[in-house]
Amino acid sequence: MVLLSSMKKGAPIVCLQDFEEAARRKLTATAYDFVAGGAADEITIRWNREAYERIRLRPRVLVDVSQVDVRVKLFGLDLPHPILLAPAAYQKLLHKDGEIATARGAAKAGALFVVSSNATVSIEDIAKAAPGPFWLQLYTQADQGRNRDLIERAQAAGCKALVVTVDTPVIGPRHREQRAGFALPKNLTLPMNPQNMKERRAGSTKRVSLTWKEIEEFQALCKVPVLLKGILHPDDADRAVGLGVGGVVVSNHGGRNLDTAPATIEALPAIVDRVAGRVPVLVDGGIRRGTDVLKALAEGAAAVLIGRPYLCALAVGGADGVANAVGLLRSELETAMALCGRARIADVDRSLIG
Repeated sequence: MVLLSSMKKGAPIVCLQDFEEAARRKLTATAYDFVAGGAADEITIRWNREAYERIRLRPRVLVDVSQVDVRVKLFGLDLPHPILLAPAAYQKLLHKDGEIATARGAAKAGALFVVSSNATVSIEDIAKAAPGPFWLQLYTQADQGRNRDLIERAQAAGCKALVVTVDTPVIGPRHREQRAGFALPKNLTLPMNPQNMKERRAGSTKRVSLTWKEIEEFQALCKVPVLLKGILHPDDADRAVGLGVGGVVVSNHGGRNLDTAPATIEALPAIVDRVAGRVPVLVDGGIRRGTDVLKALAEGAAAVLIGRPYLCALAVGGADGVANAVGLLRSELETAMALCGRARIADVDRSLIG
């Protein structure tokens, strides 16, 4: 893996935080604040990180870790590692190739890419651009016909799962965006969701109804697994499994909706316990280090998703930046596993948490 320059005296980027600092210097203040910002006082963003920092690892020694295997199976897919790219909108704000560059970087690094329904490139073009597996994230539209059309397009393009965002009946108070005067450029398009562009530019705060009834309707439309993203309560996870969903993603929307919602790594254990292995449980929010990935796996996550780190890497280095960010995180995970005396993902459990 070739390390990219941080653009600061030619120093190499050696961790995900370096990408974030390099992106801050490269992007306009408005674009950077869109990526880095969250809801209200951004307390949940801080909690997402602090919660990982509080968790201590308890290593074992004298274990043969000459070979560390981080491969996982997820919904019938054999993945080289458990690091996925979370859905994120408007990626041409960060790089001229937008989601095409992300898809190519993901494929190069063996990372599954979850494509936002607010992508600036069509699902068909993304599928053609890179050979890697992808899922589609769905923001529910009031018009069920639009939902059906997007699901059918995604499945026809080869999408392997549908990830329904369930925590956004309305957008949270994004004060950093407001202070920066964030607005979508006139030349930006959303090929899969043009109505959203019209509503955002009009400043709409319209609430969209999304209930368990709509989840059942999506399941009836899908030939692929349906995951619910935005679960923070064990009761919601239990009900989702009871309805037959394929999996749940423990997420607080990266701290971008409800400020003072709990850190995801703190919500994860109770949800894992309630689900009790019936479906995979994934988690996002605050992951910046391989040790964070290891902690999430130890608490029962089947895989993790990263968002801001790969977006910053996209801004700094395009497809190569994305591939490097995933590669750095994977390398850190492998190192952390070796140092903790765990040679396989199957060996990772809560006994690691000290």
